[in-house]
Amino acid sequence: MFPLSGWGLGCLRLCLLRVWAGEATGRWACGTCQSRLYGSGGSQPEVSRSDPVRGTLKEWALLVSPFGRLRARLPCHLTVRPLDPLTYPDGDRVLVTVSGVEGGARALAGLQVNYDEAQKEVTIVADVIDHQASVEVNAPLKFDLNIQSSGSGCVKVQNIECDNCKIETEQGTSILQSVKSQKLHVQTTGGKVICLGTVYGNIDIHASDKSTVTVDKLQGSSVNISTEDGLLKVKYLYTESSFLSSAAGDITLGSVHGNITLRSKMGNITVDSSSGCLNALAQQGAIDVYVSQLGKVELKVPKGSILVKVPSSLQAYLQLSGKEIDVNSDVHVEEMNEAHRDDGVIITGQKDFPGKLV
Repeated sequence: MFPLSGWGLGCLRLCLLRVWAGEATGRWACGTCQSRLYGSGGSQPEVSRSDPVRGTLKEWALLVSPFGRLRARLPCHLTVRPLDPLTYPDGDRVLVTVSGVEGGARALAGLQVNYDEAQKEVTIVADVIDHQASVEVNAPLKFDLNIQSSGSGCVKVQNIECDNCKIETEQGTSILQSVKSQKLHVQTTGGKVICLGTVYGNIDIHASDKSTVTVDKLQGSSVNISTEDGLLKVKYLYTESSFLSSAAGDITLGSVHGNITLRSKMGNITVDSSSGCLNALAQQGAIDVYVSQLGKVELKVPKGSILVKVPSSLQAYLQLSGKEIDVNSDVHVEEMNEAHRDDGVIITGQKDFPGKLV
């Protein structure tokens, strides 16, 4: 690995590397990408507890249209899974099971479960329910979801394919596992958002306060994720267009593909492998990026540091600007020009490129 460093605000473009620096240290390197471990961190949160005294408190079996909608407003844990296709080949049932501790049935008086045939909508609503209760729903595979969880209630959705999926929580964790949706919206004001397996669709995830977002793999045309003070971590991202931002939390990405825009006010940005177009701005912090294939890459840090790493075979035009710039001697830059100014230095050149610098 061959570093280039400097105080800099940086920009790397297709066959052109630009680094501009205010008060940032920038480094540029060739070599292999250093691997990082990604995951939710620790054990996965459980939506329901395993307790020997827990049992089924109440059950519903509703005859429904296979292409309907579930609307839930609950202050407790909720799990949504698809129906067993062997048991229900027509996909025309919604099964609702409420579990809790013995004696908890008295606290279910406010729980309402209904099906509106005209609207093709199943509603599960309760303002107050036993805090140890949990609700499990087995719905048709193509059912749309509109779920709001209050308090510390968690939501877990597994293996559902639908047109619209909307999940909102307060302090509870949202877990999406192998979900496909044309339009997926997840919002939390204080809980975690965890995506397991591959989540497909046009995705909007918004996490307030110290909420974190942890993702295994996202794939879709458009991805928009934002956090405030919490970590934003994505292992794999395949998208046509993505916008990821954080006010004060770090943005940590593994392998990203497509047109990616990253914004952080006071956090750090790390990308283990970028293939495509990347635009990253960290107002105060550090940017650490490995560029495996160039599209158009632009990196800027007014106050902080920049480290850019590329494979030795990568060809690129370079434009670096910063208070201090360090190009490792193992990085072969042809036709390199260096211009000094009051607030730093500008370096232009071409790395292992047979054409002329323009």
